[in-house]
Amino acid sequence: QVQLVESGGGLVHTGDSLRLSCAASGRTLSSYAMGWFRQAPGKEREFVACISWGGARSNYADSVKGRFTISRDNAKNTMYLQMNSLKPEDTAVYYCAADASKYSISTIVHDYDYWGQGTQVTVSS
Repeated sequence: QVQLVESGGGLVHTGDSLRLSCAASGRTLSSYAMGWFRQAPGKEREFVACISWGGARSNYADSVKGRFTISRDNAKNTMYLQMNSLKPEDTAVYYCAADASKYSISTIVHDYDYWGQGTQVTVSS
């Protein structure tokens, strides 16, 4: 079983950048495909980005494509989400998640087995 802890959230202005980190413990990160999801107040949790276990494949929600970049460093047991050109509609709690189906790369919330506690990202206009 893996434990996940997100960090790097905060309050920024439109157009700013943030980098979120997701640190894993308990089991090596390379055992999992990984994803980032977000949940805004009153809305369902939605897919943001995902990355294969080795980092060769990734996928993005249309709303963040070209602005966000997902990456991972398995040697450091850490995954990242670089967020550029942030918009107020990016405001949400951001969660990292691990999929024990190592060779999948899923955009579906319920495919993920382990979740972090979330980190708040607030983008002011």
